[in-house]
Amino acid sequence: MHYLVIKSTFDNFNCLMLGVIVKIKTENFQVETKSFNGIVDITEDVQKILDNSGMKEGNALVFAIGSTVGITTIEYEPGLLKDYPDFMERIVPAKSKYHHDETWHDGNGFAHVRSSLQGTSFTVPFVDAKLMLGTWQQIILVNFDNRARKRNIIVQLIGE
Repeated sequence: MHYLVIKSTFDNFNCLMLGVIVKIKTENFQVETKSFNGIVDITEDVQKILDNSGMKEGNALVFAIGSTVGITTIEYEPGLLKDYPDFMERIVPAKSKYHHDETWHDGNGFAHVRSSLQGTSFTVPFVDAKLMLGTWQQIILVNFDNRARKRNIIVQLIGE
């Protein structure tokens, strides 16, 4: 027999399922970005939220609000900080014609396409309150837009 008891508060959600309490904690933070593939390493920000949560094991969902932004992991080093934007320019050129630009006249149709290809979220497990990332793996936010932006990032922790 499976049972679920739900107790919720504004920023914390607890479930009792088969004798295990599962918590859900949601936090957010902001980062300033440069335009045209501005890349920001947000790994420490996500780890800090986990450190302050009191949670030891589970999953961290990292989500960027917006349709011209992306979240992924790379080795955050000078070569890849050049290679990644070069790759995006090859597969989704900024100077190509986009119907979005005809609709809104904002010149950022390419940024919407890049964001949809990249995705705006990333999930990583954590154990012993540490993100299970590889030695050379950092979580990055990429601003694909044609202007600098202040980006809002949501981190939702699910676990115990």
